[in-house]
Amino acid sequence: MSEVINPASGEVVASVPATSLAEVDAAIGRAAAAYEGWRKVAPGDRARLLRRFAAVVDDHLEELAQLEVRNAGHTIGNARWEAGNVRDVLDYYAGAPERLTGRQIPVPGGLDVTFHEPLGVVGVIVPWNFPMPIAGWGFAPALAAGNTVVLKPAELTPLTALRLAELALDAGLPEGVFTVLPGQGGVVGERFVTHPAVRKVCFTGSTEVGTRIMAGCAAQVKRVTLELGGKSANLVFADADLAKAAASAPSAVFDNAGQDCCARSRILVQRPVYDRFLELLEPAVRAFRVEDPAAESAEMGPLISAAHRDRVGGYVDGAKVAFTGHRPDGPGFWYAPTVLLAESPADRHWRDEIFGPVVSVLPFDDEADAVRLANDTEYGLSGSIWTRDVGRALRVSRAVEAGNLSVNSHSSVRYWTPFGGMKRSGLGRELGPDALHAFTDVKNVFIATEE
Repeated sequence: MSEVINPASGEVVASVPATSLAEVDAAIGRAAAAYEGWRKVAPGDRARLLRRFAAVVDDHLEELAQLEVRNAGHTIGNARWEAGNVRDVLDYYAGAPERLTGRQIPVPGGLDVTFHEPLGVVGVIVPWNFPMPIAGWGFAPALAAGNTVVLKPAELTPLTALRLAELALDAGLPEGVFTVLPGQGGVVGERFVTHPAVRKVCFTGSTEVGTRIMAGCAAQVKRVTLELGGKSANLVFADADLAKAAASAPSAVFDNAGQDCCARSRILVQRPVYDRFLELLEPAVRAFRVEDPAAESAEMGPLISAAHRDRVGGYVDGAKVAFTGHRPDGPGFWYAPTVLLAESPADRHWRDEIFGPVVSVLPFDDEADAVRLANDTEYGLSGSIWTRDVGRALRVSRAVEAGNLSVNSHSSVRYWTPFGGMKRSGLGRELGPDALHAFTDVKNVFIATEE
């Protein structure tokens, strides 16, 4: 039994039983049994069930959002977007079953065709920072392709995933097709890796844990999608709209209290405008609203736990602080938005993924220097480029080693475009049309037609 804590108050929200190893095996067995029926559901009928699931989620958007505010400390505005994203991802992949087409390939002596066959049982391991949308990114395309899903939510934030499993049954999905198993990573998640009936694992979390999962899956040649850490750069060139770049920078890193692998936590500013950018950034940081996440005006809530708050603070201790924002007093795991000045690219706060509302700023000289500093990291997930020069935007976009880049904005995620990282930020792509085939095997069939 684990207690779910409201990060804004430190109070217990719920107690959730932990799934035992025997219960995990039984659930995987039910998912494997349900797979034979689910894969045979006519494409149009499977699409209708997924659309119905999306409609039921839509009917419960506010309930899910309010639950996430209490469960994860997300602002109510963010939580509503996250619940809506689950609905939208389900709607998007509801269009897939009838369009999961193969090819006819010209060959001599017969007919050659390909099919996209589902894999079987898919295990989805979800982190605590975005419990709802990341769950949907895994289970929606997997179900659309004809797989069944067992999903492990994070121990700290299981409540919305458990509710989504109930809503799936309300929508008419058969028993065993989508199952949520709360519990410890060393029990539930580890069994997804080792159980032979689980044919693919989708994991979002730290690079360290993802490396271990990949090694475990290799023992069975088990497919894996990994969305791991990030230390994304926000490149501001001298010709950029500085006012807009500075005004948008706080939300790019402090959204979800910085607990976002896409957070633009390294700001690189071209040297001639470095001081001016900091002058513009300071009032934007001080105005960033850190308050009760249930308040409609909240822009940032608390960190997930006291232990995580202490970890984040450890990166600030001894660093050169430029300025900070505000935070509430009293109970809850609050941390003020903080801007640090990096003295060198070797600074620990510049290199490590802090996963909190802390951003480091460093000047650069020219385009080549910006690219060099941006790529000087083991991560490669996301990033932003601010410039009015279209040629530079294209050159730098091609040169920066990251899977998701945005020019003159900080957008990383759209459910209809691919999402994923380079280098140690991950393996594979989620969302968009690319994700669907990752849940299938291509089968080639040759039919001889000559007598």
